[in-house]
Amino acid sequence: MDGKTVFLDRDGVINVKAPEGDYIKSWSEFHFLPGAIEAIRLLNDHNWHVVIITNQRGIARHLMTMHDLNRIHFSLKEELQNHGAHVDGIYVCPHEKGTCHCRKPDIGLFLQAEQDFPVDKSKSWMIGDSQSDIEAGRNYGIRTISVVNLNPLADKQFPNLLSAVNFLVNS
Repeated sequence: MDGKTVFLDRDGVINVKAPEGDYIKSWSEFHFLPGAIEAIRLLNDHNWHVVIITNQRGIARHLMTMHDLNRIHFSLKEELQNHGAHVDGIYVCPHEKGTCHCRKPDIGLFLQAEQDFPVDKSKSWMIGDSQSDIEAGRNYGIRTISVVNLNPLADKQFPNLLSAVNFLVNS
């Protein structure tokens, strides 16, 4: 792999987002969005690093534990594997707003990923559904794609992850 990396937000990009003010706290609450598994497999087939970076403030709010989150991510990886797909890493900010440098739109999670994978910023993208996702990608110095909630600050906009990935692999 040549350092081309797609950073994905989790909630709202890969899976159905919890209602406002709530969090995905268990695997039974996690539901893949249509086309998300196929999109990740497509990235794998085209030799992209696939990295999830996700803010999970529900841990700081004591609505779930890191153990709960690890179980969700274990099941996510298992389900992807069952469909011939994988992610190369999952990086999590469990902190409350304003208490760390890893919470998006800061770039701490990207920097953690850089320790594990070569990232060529000129070939890498951030795909997210929120303002903080797009700001984080821009702050890190990579191009951005907004899905679902279209964001004019993003370099590109698509209705879902699969259409965004089709653009990337065909560019």
